[in-house]
Amino acid sequence: MPRRTIDITLPDLTGRRALVTGASDGIGLRIASRLAAAGAEVVLPVRNPVKGEAAVGRILTQTPDAVVSLRRLDLSSLASIGALAAELGDEGRPIHLLVNNAGLMTPPSRQTTADGFEVQFGTNHLGHVALVAGILPLLRAGRARVVSQISVAANQGSINWDDLAWERSYNGMRAYSSSKIAFGLFAVELGRRSEAGGWGITSVLSHPGVAPTSLLAARPEVGRAGDTPQVRLIRWLSARGLLVGTPETAALPALLAATAPDAVSGTLYGPGGPAHLGGAPAPQPLYSRLRSPEEARRVWDESLRLIGASLPA
Repeated sequence: MPRRTIDITLPDLTGRRALVTGASDGIGLRIASRLAAAGAEVVLPVRNPVKGEAAVGRILTQTPDAVVSLRRLDLSSLASIGALAAELGDEGRPIHLLVNNAGLMTPPSRQTTADGFEVQFGTNHLGHVALVAGILPLLRAGRARVVSQISVAANQGSINWDDLAWERSYNGMRAYSSSKIAFGLFAVELGRRSEAGGWGITSVLSHPGVAPTSLLAARPEVGRAGDTPQVRLIRWLSARGLLVGTPETAALPALLAATAPDAVSGTLYGPGGPAHLGGAPAPQPLYSRLRSPEEARRVWDESLRLIGASLPA
């Protein structure tokens, strides 16, 4: 049975400047491509310039008049994040849309970032926290929409407060869930502080459901030489239109979060199908692990302490 086509229509984004992390491939590239096609100027901060150039080429093939540019960024390095923030600050141009999409999932053994953080917590969460902190004046100037991409994994597990570095008993999936819960709580607190301080930033969350993307595929750079059994099963289900989504539909919740005219801070967008694994994007209840104001404040304060940054109260 053929899969039903699922898509959304984006508004005209002409005059808007968008920054999308993790846009050199996968879901991020699809998000960036659609934003560019809708008229946004899209900035792609990438770790691998070869992949970045290829991504720009794909966007321009689809939309020849797109305005798209590359910047260097390694989210696992605070120095790299600081350099990008300084570069964008020197340009002095407001950012109207930030999609915090980049991430990595379940390295088989514990790894650390350049700054000594467990690599998933340091990249998925702290790297994006540092980016938001570094470009906050540009986000405020653009009255930005900030979209934080979490995961269905944020609906399970907990933050490993007793061992944020996972030095004692590393578990890849639990560490991944912990990083995504922390990032979701930071996004919720960003929205609360923006409203209280009059920053003009709308902070929303999205998750892609489950789809055959590169997160669980072979990733030699994180120590995974071959595809996991999980991604092989996901590919099989996706090809048959069963339960899960596709890479194209997995990009839609973030796109809806980025462009929905009625979005308010703290809203979570995800696939609307069974168990929110696939289907058309829609707002959905915020995960229970992201609802505690006390936990959100704790994540905010501890994250800024770890990266050595300060933001308005």
